[in-house]
Amino acid sequence: MSAWVIRGLGMAVLHGAAITLLAKYAVYHPTDQTLVVSLALAVLVGAAALWSALDAWRGLPDRGRVWFISALVAGPVAGILYVIGRAVFVDQTGVSELGGALTGGAAFSALLVLIPAGLGLFVGGRLGRSEGSGEEPPA
Repeated sequence: MSAWVIRGLGMAVLHGAAITLLAKYAVYHPTDQTLVVSLALAVLVGAAALWSALDAWRGLPDRGRVWFISALVAGPVAGILYVIGRAVFVDQTGVSELGGALTGGAAFSALLVLIPAGLGLFVGGRLGRSEGSGEEPPA
């Protein structure tokens, strides 16, 4: 399986599950969501940053393009999974929610993968440098 398929679908499942769980939590705790939403965003950002940093550290070829395509895949798939998860586990949401999930929700999820992945690729690429790589150490 291609690297972007694995990363894109993995991040989509993680995002779809997280926003479905947030919707379920909001049903039972409508006024107490700040901490849970913050923790969910931290997990989502951390997962993308860590996975991409590991890819950069391992020297995955074309890792920038892989993560860009993965973000484009993860957005709409996470939106679809959210609508399905919400319909099954939360409140029997209908197909009418699919439009919003595939536009604004998908864009937010894609950016929530792309930006931390870019940061992870940058940091992971810096961590992978050894002393004998021919580069001069910073002064």
